[in-house]
Amino acid sequence: MRKVQAEAVESISDYRVVDAEVPRPGPDEVLVKVAACGVGYVDALVALGRYQVKPSLPHTPGQDVSGWVEDGGDGVADLAVGDRVMTTVRGGFAEFVIAPATSVVKIPSRMQFGEAAAFRMNYVTALHGLRDRGDVKSGETVVVLGAAGGFGAAAIQVAKVGGARVIAVASAEEKRAFCKSLGADETLSTAPEGWRDRLKAACGGAGPDVVFDPVCGPLFEPAFRALAWGGRHLILGFVGGPIPALPANLPLMNVMLLAVEAGLDTCPQEFWARYPLSVAKAVSLPEDHMVFSGMALGYRDPEDPINGWRATRDPVDVWCELKGFS
Repeated sequence: MRKVQAEAVESISDYRVVDAEVPRPGPDEVLVKVAACGVGYVDALVALGRYQVKPSLPHTPGQDVSGWVEDGGDGVADLAVGDRVMTTVRGGFAEFVIAPATSVVKIPSRMQFGEAAAFRMNYVTALHGLRDRGDVKSGETVVVLGAAGGFGAAAIQVAKVGGARVIAVASAEEKRAFCKSLGADETLSTAPEGWRDRLKAACGGAGPDVVFDPVCGPLFEPAFRALAWGGRHLILGFVGGPIPALPANLPLMNVMLLAVEAGLDTCPQEFWARYPLSVAKAVSLPEDHMVFSGMALGYRDPEDPINGWRATRDPVDVWCELKGFS
């Protein structure tokens, strides 16, 4: 089989497409033939050694994959060869991957492989953040920053299914229109001048109960200061630039700053033991609320599954170009 691999993670030029043996599944493991692999901001950071957890070497990027069950080890039940599945692995930029059977989930017939590969990172993280960390209740107001991105789009839909009122914050008019199409009740621009006043007006004169924040940019502190009594500000990432600081006295207003993490290398085993249930709950969201969003990079030409490796350009090069890395 072929896979993308690097002996160092200092530059995109370290990556090559290499030949490797097809792995064999052990007990309670599944061999998956990869159809698509999700690509996200964290993947780019890890691939270039800029994430807080450094990968072991040699490194093959990619975590969230979709494809077909190719084989199963002893003890694998409820999965059959040919089943369409998604899972989380180490080294998803490959033609075949090994995954624990407990992390392999069948995908609905309405879901395409590209959607499935972009799904877990976005929708399960949003579900974990809003349900487990934010404890969002029906009728509460949720502000979603970076609302037109993968996390944001998922958060709008998950919050709406949970009965929350959603205010989506995005920079451009077309992005705000997209958020409206996902079900957002109100939208706000990111223009900092008078932003808290506009947020207060959108909240009916009060503050939001929850802020879902994958950006942590210039609106980080204004959003935190705007929280209602007992409010929760969820931190998911720092795509907005330098990591901001917050005065330590602000949580004394009976508001909380909470981290949301759903990483393969950073979450304890008990979190991943619940992973299939979380995915099952997320994919069972009402279809009229579900608009899949995200970016996935496929590798296989379905008309030529043996030789149709899409490598006229290095897929990692394409990926980092799309994400703004060079």
